[in-house]
Amino acid sequence: MVLSAGARLGPYEILASLGAGGMGVVYHATDTKLGRPVALKIIRAELLANEEVRRRFEREARVLASLNHPRIAAIHSIEESKGTTFLVLEYVPGPTLADRLRRGPLPIREALLVGKQIAEALEAAHAKGVIHRDLKPANIKVTENCQVKVLDFGLAKSIEPTRATGAAESAATVSAEVTQGVTVLGTPAYMSPEQVCGKELDSRTDIWSFGCVLYEALTAKQVFRGEMVTEVLAAVIEREPDWHVLPSDTLPAVSILVRRCLRKEANSRLRDIGDARIELEDALAGAPPVTPKPAGMTRRTAISALAGAAAGAAGVGIFGLSRWRNGPPRNLTQFSIPLPEGSVAEASFNRRVGISPDGMHVAYSVTAFGQGQNTAGTKLYLRSLSELESKLIPAAGGTPFFSSDGHWLGFFGPGSPPGTMQLRKIGLGGGAPVTLCSIGPFAGGSWADDDAIYFVGAMPGGVMRIPAAGGQPQEAAKIDFANGERMHKFPCALPGGKALLFTVSTSETETFDDARIVGLNIETGQRATLVEGGTHPLYSPSGHLVYARGGNLLAVGFDAKRLKVTGQPFRVLEGLLMSVNSGVANYDISGSGDLVYVPGMADKGARTLVWVDRNGKAEPLPLPPRSYLHPRLSPDVRQLAIEIEGPNHDFYIYDFARGVLAKMTTDGVSHWPVWSPDGTQLVYRSGLMMRWRMWRVRADRSRPAEQLPGTGISQNAESWSPDGHAIAYTAVTPELGSHIMVESLEGGHESRPFADVKAPAGSPKFSPDGHWLAYCSNESGKAQVYVQAFPGPGAKIQVSNDGGTDPVWKRTGGELYFRNGDKMMAVAVSTAPAFTAGRPQVLWEGRYSHGMSTSCGPPGATSSNYDVTADGRRFLMIKDEAPDTAVSKQIVVFLGWADDVTRIEKSKTSQT
Repeated sequence: MVLSAGARLGPYEILASLGAGGMGVVYHATDTKLGRPVALKIIRAELLANEEVRRRFEREARVLASLNHPRIAAIHSIEESKGTTFLVLEYVPGPTLADRLRRGPLPIREALLVGKQIAEALEAAHAKGVIHRDLKPANIKVTENCQVKVLDFGLAKSIEPTRATGAAESAATVSAEVTQGVTVLGTPAYMSPEQVCGKELDSRTDIWSFGCVLYEALTAKQVFRGEMVTEVLAAVIEREPDWHVLPSDTLPAVSILVRRCLRKEANSRLRDIGDARIELEDALAGAPPVTPKPAGMTRRTAISALAGAAAGAAGVGIFGLSRWRNGPPRNLTQFSIPLPEGSVAEASFNRRVGISPDGMHVAYSVTAFGQGQNTAGTKLYLRSLSELESKLIPAAGGTPFFSSDGHWLGFFGPGSPPGTMQLRKIGLGGGAPVTLCSIGPFAGGSWADDDAIYFVGAMPGGVMRIPAAGGQPQEAAKIDFANGERMHKFPCALPGGKALLFTVSTSETETFDDARIVGLNIETGQRATLVEGGTHPLYSPSGHLVYARGGNLLAVGFDAKRLKVTGQPFRVLEGLLMSVNSGVANYDISGSGDLVYVPGMADKGARTLVWVDRNGKAEPLPLPPRSYLHPRLSPDVRQLAIEIEGPNHDFYIYDFARGVLAKMTTDGVSHWPVWSPDGTQLVYRSGLMMRWRMWRVRADRSRPAEQLPGTGISQNAESWSPDGHAIAYTAVTPELGSHIMVESLEGGHESRPFADVKAPAGSPKFSPDGHWLAYCSNESGKAQVYVQAFPGPGAKIQVSNDGGTDPVWKRTGGELYFRNGDKMMAVAVSTAPAFTAGRPQVLWEGRYSHGMSTSCGPPGATSSNYDVTADGRRFLMIKDEAPDTAVSKQIVVFLGWADDVTRIEKSKTSQT
């Protein structure tokens, strides 16, 4: 079946033919449903009747589906249309290695880089019990910056050591190739001797083919050549390669590697393709740079370009022979990477930076700002240290962490439906992000050597474990609430994947500077408290446990196998951006001993409460600086309900006349109080394991708090209707994501979605007459304030013009307030007989805390971080005491940092 451009198979439109092989034709096509390029592999019509060929075709689909690796072209689906069965494959643009070699041999370093990546692909396949059996330059795509994708596992076969391939099968194969000129089970020039002779096959047949490919990459010549297929097969069995054609500057170790791959006796051949990868990594450390392309730089050359230093010392190269391998002492190099224009790194809830095990890639997340200082969301970037520019990773979020083999980047990002979050991974070689599981508010992830990911996916929540290939998360460490534990954060998998470090806060933890660092033996479940007073632990290959406290990094000698610290802690870095409220410390350490960090200070969350009049004049309240959030004035404006955040979140009531601040809750997980219209009760959210529920309590605490039914995984009370009969709240459900709900406080407490607000929405507020609901939504693609009839259906009016969040009504009517970045906006409104609104006006502009409500995405976490007196004359705002110290516009990379830790320790030891 031959298809021309414009033809269609189901939703796939043919663009061009990519080539033909023994099983059929491959076409470049467009998936018209998803708007993405694909490759369609169509089996030859005359082979469809052959049951063995059909089984082999279906096996290709299963094999490819199991090989989820950035160096292997992925399969999307197997489909049938108009009687034609075909595979829908990842489309990989660019030339094949065969195309490239027609121009001549690759430069030494480029050949080693390509060979290393091919070895990575085979290593991943062999780990799944799969051999390729047709590895050749035509099945290898190589981009201009030396990124490799291995194609066509159509001849792959599960490794079955106990079942021989069978002489009859292989003989038929060779016969078919000789008589028909068709490649069915291999390509002669790359077939191993045992494959030609019909012997039992295992992964060593791929190692032979790999040796052929590497030889050809270095020489641009096939290792076994002949005019006839029979001559080529004879050469494979009988002839030795011509070793003299290898370039004179081929490193001895590389020459030895090729020779070991091409030994005719399988038992004498290299045993594992992973050993070839390691040999090539070693060779790359001393290989000369490829010029003039930046992607071919050695590590030292790349760092010199970034740092502005002279390119220099040989032998620095790529270090990551294994995740935690210690190399020889290296020259220490520091340089900074500026963040993209209009973005900053914040001391928020999660780490902003990550570095790959070999120290060659840095990932970082930033908060990008839009017009009017409304945040445009979190963006994730990947920077190869062999390149001069960072690359934006689309559809990604924050908290980057690398796989132990350096092939993948893990992160969390927005999920579907909107308002939910997901744990994801993406291959460094490209491809679409892969979702592993849904999560709540994230609190750190770590990729263990055994290919498991440990993470905290809820706050508060225990440490969870999930296979990196995906599956059902399992609890690895449970919070011991009975003994005062309140939160686990920031897991760090130790070398070998048998133990973890993580941070623990308790009911007595006032800041994360006072938290504990705990070690956990995963196999036995035994725990040990390693550090009292610190957060965000990481392991340094220098043999130290590193942790953060007060804007500094400290290190202490550490026996990772016995989970014991040795000696006394000592300071190894000053000026680290961190938060003592959330415990996050913005740094990471590579397996080769490099450090990446965000410079700054410890954000202590010092905020003051401030009255601001309509002209912007500020007057502080007589309360000490604390981590205040979400102030709510009582209806008579005599009291203030307010949350104070930290390792423990509780809300308080402040009496203005008496000057008394009284704690209302003591569970450490209570947030966002809302007053009843008569001022006698409050509704707030509280819960464990991210199952936030609404609770109601009397303001005089004369009765215990009672839970309201509500709906959704997370329920966030926002506004009490003026008649006292209903609560408007935001809820998160798997079906709808974040959305607005209204719960009746009468009868059966029925909850129902509000009107037709289907886009992510939050911060709902009842109008003084109860007939309208103001809220924030990003349904237009930008956060705006809307007013809609309650209970609906009815009119829906957009009130803001150039962006807006966090609406609050004037309690006596006539005005609606909202924020547009640092601007406080006011709109004249009327709610009867119909709703009308005037032009938004700026009252004043000032830098006051937005809390968690700066953006409307996801708005399930929004709640206005201010309140207004009944007459609209004064605004109760929260001011960060040192807002500029909680952000940074650069990150710093410190190569060879672990050697500096050892030097500092020796210096301190000699002084004592």
